[in-house]
Amino acid sequence: MEILIQSLWTDLEVKSQTFQEYLGGVTVIRSQGRIIHPKFLLMALVVICGQPCSGKSTAASCLAEALQNLESKPAVRIVDETSFHLDRNQSYADMTAEKNLRGVLRSEVDRSLSKDAIIIVDSLNSIKGYRYELWCLARAAGIRNCVIYCDVEDSCCRRWNQDRNEKGEPAYNDKVFEDLVRRFEKPDRRNRWDSPLFELLPARDGLNKDSTAIVDAVSYLTKKVDSKTRDVKVLQPTIATQSARFSEANSLYEMDRATQEVTAAIVKAQSLAMGGTVNGLSLSPGLPTVNLSRSVGLPELRRLRRTFIKLTGQSSLSGPPPPLDADSAKRMFVDYLNRELGNG
Repeated sequence: MEILIQSLWTDLEVKSQTFQEYLGGVTVIRSQGRIIHPKFLLMALVVICGQPCSGKSTAASCLAEALQNLESKPAVRIVDETSFHLDRNQSYADMTAEKNLRGVLRSEVDRSLSKDAIIIVDSLNSIKGYRYELWCLARAAGIRNCVIYCDVEDSCCRRWNQDRNEKGEPAYNDKVFEDLVRRFEKPDRRNRWDSPLFELLPARDGLNKDSTAIVDAVSYLTKKVDSKTRDVKVLQPTIATQSARFSEANSLYEMDRATQEVTAAIVKAQSLAMGGTVNGLSLSPGLPTVNLSRSVGLPELRRLRRTFIKLTGQSSLSGPPPPLDADSAKRMFVDYLNRELGNG
């Protein structure tokens, strides 16, 4: 009987009365004919948004600290730009770079939601269409979702950015900062993807784990859900949100990872060749060989990799999407390198 109970926790469609008898009265939630194990109700997606230099990272840290101080100690993970060692000015230098950044972050969020954790997305998240895409990921996972907004005046954000720059801390250059401020789309609680919305006022009230909005968000994220709960909404997946395994975000992530693997293989081959040229380097069966006319340093390989990703991203705006798998990305990148650096 114990084995049978374990096999029925998540996906088996059963009648409520029969299943309640097996579970001995344990409260469960039914989602489109599926039973959800209570532990999955701790899964959630939190989207932090706000102007540049408005206290978003501090808010994310305060929320994570408040959650981890709970007796239940839920698993918490922050997904942010620094996790990928991305330079903020390069990442927002133009629309293509920004699109690639959002794709990488969204892809990481998509993978992280399959685990038993509360995921906090610490980024600008300034485009309402992008917040909607994140909300769709939460809905596809069948978990709760909320938005925390750091509401700070532009002038204050500008001053905080200047202070960071003077202290030698990571800061936005003036051109990037003003462009991001101009394009910021404030969250609106009337939109289902921006609701529930918890608003912080860091410039007026300061920011810590006991801030009202943080406390309210923690309560929402950890509140027990049962048949009587009305103020906590666990999103319900639909066929549309679960149909495609690989989105454009997955493609961009696979491309980034695949090109890094090719670059690393070339560097290793050149090292083994004592600085000699690389000819006939096979990465894996079915892929073209790497044939370079000269030894190429790591800085040049990195520059070529960035150019390749940028060109592929630009072509996808008006043409076919980027490759959906790692082998396709490697094949395209090797062909590109052979054209740029090959013997022909």
